[in-house]
Amino acid sequence: MNAGIWAPGSPPVVAADLERYEADIVIIGSGAGGATTAWALAGRGARVLVLERGGFLPREPENWSPRAVFGEQRYHNAEPWRTADGRRFTSAAHYYVGGTTKVYGASLPRMRVDDFEAVEHPEGTSPAWPFGYRELEPFYAEAERLFRVHGAQDEGAGDPTGPPRSGAFPHPPVPHEPYVAELERRLRAQGLHPFPLELGVDLGPDRPCLRCGTCDAFPCRVGAKNDAETRALRPALRRGGVRLLTDTYVTRLETDAGGRRVTRAHALRGGRQVTIGAGRFVVSAGAVNSAALLLRSADTGRGHPAGLANGSGLVGRNLMLHNNSVVLAVDPRRRNPVVFQKTLAVNDFYRADPHSGRPPLGNLQLMGKVQAEMLPTGYPYRLRAAVAAHSLDWWVMSEDLPDARNRVALTPDGGIVLARTPTNLRAHRDLLRAARRMLRRAGYPLVLAHRMGPDATGHQCGTVVAGRDGASSVLDPYCRSHQVQNLHVVDGGFFPSSAAVNPTLTIVAQALRVARHGGLLD
Repeated sequence: MNAGIWAPGSPPVVAADLERYEADIVIIGSGAGGATTAWALAGRGARVLVLERGGFLPREPENWSPRAVFGEQRYHNAEPWRTADGRRFTSAAHYYVGGTTKVYGASLPRMRVDDFEAVEHPEGTSPAWPFGYRELEPFYAEAERLFRVHGAQDEGAGDPTGPPRSGAFPHPPVPHEPYVAELERRLRAQGLHPFPLELGVDLGPDRPCLRCGTCDAFPCRVGAKNDAETRALRPALRRGGVRLLTDTYVTRLETDAGGRRVTRAHALRGGRQVTIGAGRFVVSAGAVNSAALLLRSADTGRGHPAGLANGSGLVGRNLMLHNNSVVLAVDPRRRNPVVFQKTLAVNDFYRADPHSGRPPLGNLQLMGKVQAEMLPTGYPYRLRAAVAAHSLDWWVMSEDLPDARNRVALTPDGGIVLARTPTNLRAHRDLLRAARRMLRRAGYPLVLAHRMGPDATGHQCGTVVAGRDGASSVLDPYCRSHQVQNLHVVDGGFFPSSAAVNPTLTIVAQALRVARHGGLLD
């Protein structure tokens, strides 16, 4: 081992400029999966080195500036990706300590019991997972405590589709502002069951959350968003046995001569080639980048001609991003005075309705308050400002079904290509119709909808699917490669299906499960 980075008292954020680093366990990526894995392994006797492609996202006044965040895209530091027809686009990827959770909306729901089972949709089947909700439930509870999730304590006020729980949420729901409370009453008058959105914000007496208007899609200037850096990685660094190497871009993984074990990672750090050796490797770079790394690590001579751990041919395939739309419900007669808007959701359309024959459609949840700078720039600013002042803003989400033709591929120089044709669009269109009816009945005569395009990559999953059979999956139920003994992939890539809820809490829960029982310390 390099005594310098592991010596007692050495800084947890590594400053040593070496050609080779050593650890017992290397974690590639510091987002929800990687940071949580590090937290769960901290203090357990292993030397854990976390590699992050970026650095720390600065806390500065621009964190709260719509013009800086959206107009100037100040914090978009990912390289351009391409569509299958060659069009370049800016993805939702962010390369910082904490990963994309630095700008996520802090929505942390559990998946439902039947999301782990096979579900029929009009355009196909959402497949069953290799484990069920019961196996993950204790880790969901731990994940909620770790990320300090707020949710409904009263069962009658909660999500009607919500799964059984072993205990209450660790914190009470984030209260609605009066405008949203009135909306809730109007929705209940329609026979619907709106409920408090599960949120990971550090709100309460003597806590830093200010309930500001720049939470969803913004960095948090005061550190009150419970993201992977603040809630998992920083505590892991304090607990001992964990080190962080920033500005380190892993380009490929190398195996032993038989191709059965990864022996080292090759990376660029400050423009210099470095290598990192370890006994075990955890790839947690996000479903797209993790698949791309495995594809870049192809080695014909060592038994991996189509990519590392790709004997099934499924690495990069079955990419799912959810079908997402933004809906603005506008009442020109009254302004929306809400500052912290993202506190309410509706799941009445989530499951199939056997009486009407309606298939499962998806989830509706309020977004952070839309501001003029966030609307399409093709319209005059005054018009955008007027719409934003009178709008109630929703994120509309339907399940994206796995399809092997939807995939991550590489350009000749190793760049990322996303080949994707959305699936299950009929259900998404039906959900949008249901949302329009709901909102018009609630008093909004103008309802505007915009379906998100290929750049909406925040909910990426499915590219290294988990399963029990190595011929039809990349990973086992504990996210270990079927082919490579000391390789795990712990991020949204393992999802066999995408469900229709935000995936972050499920990634965190599975990371805890893998760290406890996945053989990383064997």
